[in-house]
Amino acid sequence: MERFEEILTKYKFAKRIGKPRITFEEVEEIINFKLPDDYKAYALKYPEIEDFIGMEYIRLWDFDEIIEMNTDLEIFRYLPNTVGIGGNGNGEFIAIEQLHSRSLRIILSPLLIEEEAHIEVGTSFTNFLERLEDGKEWFT
Repeated sequence: MERFEEILTKYKFAKRIGKPRITFEEVEEIINFKLPDDYKAYALKYPEIEDFIGMEYIRLWDFDEIIEMNTDLEIFRYLPNTVGIGGNGNGEFIAIEQLHSRSLRIILSPLLIEEEAHIEVGTSFTNFLERLEDGKEWFT
């Protein structure tokens, strides 16, 4: 069992029934970078989740909502190297960002859609969940 799955199992998040309707390839073609393997494994196993992990509230969107949510929030329009994957209920979205070095990170950013406002909250999807599990707060 992968580390992210251990964390989500601890919080008793429901598992996905069936596969997502949208494919990883379809999303990757739109965002122009590869989604991280741990996020893909998560998206295959879990639908939307919404609850606290550690001290922080998160809502991770169902993978089938990714294109619609990013389009509606204009993330694709203003942040071409970013794909939103959820939110924190406080006006910020959680996203995967490809840096200029082509490495990826998980960020928390205000819905103002400004790259300068991004805050790194994980070096990978698993690391993001581990930090929440370990009680790491959003802004520390």
